[in-house]
Amino acid sequence: MKHRCFWATGSKLYEDYHDNEWGEPVYDDQTLYEFLFLESFQAGLSWITILNKRENFRKAFDHFDYQKIANYKEDKFQELLQNEGIVRNKLKVRSATTNAQLFIEIQKEFGSFSKFIWSYVDGKPIINKFESREDVPATTAISDQISKDLKKRGFKFVGSTIMYAFMQATGMVNDHTTSCFKYPK
Repeated sequence: MKHRCFWATGSKLYEDYHDNEWGEPVYDDQTLYEFLFLESFQAGLSWITILNKRENFRKAFDHFDYQKIANYKEDKFQELLQNEGIVRNKLKVRSATTNAQLFIEIQKEFGSFSKFIWSYVDGKPIINKFESREDVPATTAISDQISKDLKKRGFKFVGSTIMYAFMQATGMVNDHTTSCFKYPK
């Protein structure tokens, strides 16, 4: 039997996400946007709630196509707010467009969002050596800085805790516990 991180149990969806995505370094802008989008919708909710709605989000938000999302108009917002398959928080739905527009601005400025975001960790994952749930932080100085920098640019729902979860999800940090089969040996 595989030994997984403490949080990745009790759900096949959680196990698959843990085993195949979480902590794997992501350098592709499209996937980075998807995680930024999902993490921002997760604010105040459990991650399993977002995972359970991920495919609904994918369909509702044009497969996370940030170019399209950046151009959403009022009729699209109203349509999304009626969609029971997603998190229908007005501020989060509206922030998806704002964040997509700002994501594109960062791409123009840095050549890619990936170059921008990975610069905070010098382009390579930070490998932590956490043994238990208690060891894993909710935020770090780096997530604080990313959050501050994104907020200064106008991004919404990018607090330090959300940004640390983003860093974990996209492999900027490897927080698989040392007993987990995914921990780099």
